[in-house]
Amino acid sequence: MRKRLTLAAAGLAATGILVLASVAAAGVGGSFTVGSVNAGSINTTQGSPLTQLNLANEVPDGDEADAEIKVGGSIKQFHGKPVGVPTPAGQTVSGSSGGATGFPGLDHFDQRTADGGNQFSLEPPDQALCVGNGYVIEGVNLAFNVYDTSGGKLLGPVAYNPFYTQDHAATRDASGAIVAEGWFLSDPKCYYDTDTGRFFMTVLGEEPGLTNGIQRTAVFIAVSKSSNPTGDWWIYHFDTTDDGQNGTPGNPGCNVLGCLGDQPLIGADKYGFYVTTNEFPFAGGFNGAQIYATSKAGLEAGTPGALVHFVTHGLQEGPAYSVQPATSPDGTYDTGAGGTEYFLSALEFNGTLDGRIAAWTLTNTSSLDSATPNLALQSAVMKSEPYGAPPPVEQKPGDNPLGQLIGSPNDPLGTIQSNDDRMNQVVYANGLLWSGVNTVVQTQDGSTRVGIAWFAVDAHAKAKGKLDAHVKQQGYVSVNGNNVFFPAIGVNGSGKAVMAFTLAGPGYFPSAAWLNLTGGDGQIHVSGAGLGPDDGFTQYPDEDPVDNGSGRWGDYGAAVAGPDGSIWLASEYIGQTCTLAEFVVDTTCGGTRTILANWGTFITRVTP
Repeated sequence: MRKRLTLAAAGLAATGILVLASVAAAGVGGSFTVGSVNAGSINTTQGSPLTQLNLANEVPDGDEADAEIKVGGSIKQFHGKPVGVPTPAGQTVSGSSGGATGFPGLDHFDQRTADGGNQFSLEPPDQALCVGNGYVIEGVNLAFNVYDTSGGKLLGPVAYNPFYTQDHAATRDASGAIVAEGWFLSDPKCYYDTDTGRFFMTVLGEEPGLTNGIQRTAVFIAVSKSSNPTGDWWIYHFDTTDDGQNGTPGNPGCNVLGCLGDQPLIGADKYGFYVTTNEFPFAGGFNGAQIYATSKAGLEAGTPGALVHFVTHGLQEGPAYSVQPATSPDGTYDTGAGGTEYFLSALEFNGTLDGRIAAWTLTNTSSLDSATPNLALQSAVMKSEPYGAPPPVEQKPGDNPLGQLIGSPNDPLGTIQSNDDRMNQVVYANGLLWSGVNTVVQTQDGSTRVGIAWFAVDAHAKAKGKLDAHVKQQGYVSVNGNNVFFPAIGVNGSGKAVMAFTLAGPGYFPSAAWLNLTGGDGQIHVSGAGLGPDDGFTQYPDEDPVDNGSGRWGDYGAAVAGPDGSIWLASEYIGQTCTLAEFVVDTTCGGTRTILANWGTFITRVTP
């Protein structure tokens, strides 16, 4: 779910608020010609169009023979055992950074002022992160930077619109008023493929205006032509409207207004590059997760093969959602069963609690390099520790000049949204799949807070289309009386795992924090200390009545392993503060925020 706000260059009066509810993707369309365009010093060139091969009819239902789910009251039961709110012992917060180093990444000021200011005000950031060949790329919803590994900025902020679509997110006149809107791009992801030395980036896109009453949508894929991300890139896209046009399947509800893909998630194995989405028709409803696969070598060469599209079936009592594909930190993939790509997803469907997760495999992925790919999709349900829908995050009071200026005098500082308990990014290392979810927890003081449930899954594709999977390790991360949320786990080739997240609550301004899951001192370390509360426009009903006093956050962070075994982390935090008096004089507070938002990001490097 994305929130963007269209404002004049000065003043606080909104000329429009557009809420993009969760939406989805599917299919492949004709070519979208980007041509050659200069974005900073980066040239982008349109590759050959993708051609869809829809294998939806080959998708089996999940293997659920060992799962027995009963619904009683507001909690579920697994094999007759009650699933209650987790009550973990929790971790302590260290006073040191634990030896980590880091630097501030992109913030809202950077995003809003990129492309000469022809941007929207938008939150949350939605962080993308990839590291390789001495380069670090961090993206947020509308822009990205390229750094060296010491944090020196080499390029950026580069706005995504000129890079992907050769237009502007919001063309503004001399007064700052918006006179035209381009493609709406969002939900960035980034991946460095150690095996081939190429960078991959993706975003979802919504074309401006309607075509025959349909809102056309797409997923864009950018692939660097070399191991230098400041050089040239291939640009591809596939149509995700799913209305039966442009080679897309006619999915339910998509022929009314179209469909759009929420949070395109990416992964890769030796042979393929994978995108998954959640499909929501604009007219309402949910079509479940969509899975796309295409040849990695083809994308890198500028001559992609077919895009294979799976429409997942339901698992247990609801449709599959947020099926997270895996990446591998050091180019060590599972080449069994003709090449295997792994996925994980959560199975909590009703905003309550659950004690199951699902593993998925695509097998025979080596066939993606052929003219006739022949893939098989399997899924299996596993027992897990309980997890469930998390509550909002209470904030530590501090300077919130936007709220003081526009809010009612007696309005309290708003909370932060922790969203839901969908699966976050997945890493495949040393035969295990690592991931985590936001969850409700009861901390030691008896308060209900947001914690993290994490899992390390042992999964193997077997003969005759069977998938063997079980949770090998699992645990919780929580802080007494406070909150940790939006986890991302980075794992290096040696199997050492580090988790990134935001730490916030009555005792902490929103901070970038981390925990070593496979060693270390067992304490939470703060690498980017928060300096104030979240003070963005989604906090305040006067500017955003939809969220009603709960600010958008996340929607996800990132964690990746570097080639030297270090683990790089990216989390949202608040790295600035200023008083109302300072804000009235300078609404950027010295270039640290904008008039509408003060979110920032922090990039951390850990040597586990």
